[in-house]
Amino acid sequence: MSTTEIAELRRTIGQLRQCVGALRSRYGDASAVRRLANDVERLDIDTADLDGHPPAVPAQAKPAERVPVPDTPYDPALWSGADDEGVGGYKRDQR
Repeated sequence: MSTTEIAELRRTIGQLRQCVGALRSRYGDASAVRRLANDVERLDIDTADLDGHPPAVPAQAKPAERVPVPDTPYDPALWSGADDEGVGGYKRDQR
């Protein structure tokens, strides 16, 4: 994150803290208000962690490995004993 993004995030967290304070004065020490206050504190802690670390450089994506597929027909023995999907096994081995 750039310093501008960190500053904007801190400003937004400050606004959230004010909103939670207003909710606390209206709803008291309700569990939902306590959870919101905890979430705001967690955001503040995480922002400080981000501010202390340099941004990660994204890794370069490797090009996809190409697998050659021959144009020649497959060996018919490869399909011996296999059923055609949806046909219901019309070529079953007779026992």
